[in-house]
Amino acid sequence: MAKALDGAVRVFRERGYNATTIADLTQATGLVAGSIYKAFKDKRGIFLAAFDRYVEERDAMRRLALRHAGNGREQLGELLGLYAVASSGAEGKQGCMVAGSATELATMDADTARRVRAAYARNERLLVRTIRDGQSDGSIRADLDSAAAGRLMLCVLQGMRVVGKTGRSHDDMNALVSLALKVLD
Repeated sequence: MAKALDGAVRVFRERGYNATTIADLTQATGLVAGSIYKAFKDKRGIFLAAFDRYVEERDAMRRLALRHAGNGREQLGELLGLYAVASSGAEGKQGCMVAGSATELATMDADTARRVRAAYARNERLLVRTIRDGQSDGSIRADLDSAAAGRLMLCVLQGMRVVGKTGRSHDDMNALVSLALKVLD
């Protein structure tokens, strides 16, 4: 079922929820319509399962990126760099399922809104914790409001994901990473 959900993630990222049809999902997942309905009940069911898989995969990528960095500033740089890659080129054009869902569905679907809020809250907590770690180890200014800086970084990251849908280059996104890190000086 993981392969089918990966296919659903891809099509929902590219097209969004409303523009995705069951025919698109059968092609992307390799499942026939009856199997989709049996396993997920309806398009919304497969969307929510795909959303959860997407968030879990992205959370794992963030954890892995942090393992290879030293101080708090380097960790934040790794997180921002991960988003620069995800927001550029072909990967960037696919879009972000969380950002897309926030703009397309969160005002009309309570389950999606809850998932989007939870994903953003986890990201913000991670960013704030990373900034505080940097303040503790001296790599980030101690007088900086860590909560506000974490929210700013969340906005930068999500903005990168939205703008990345337009086909920005990796150099464009890396320039944003450099500028965002200067806020911490």
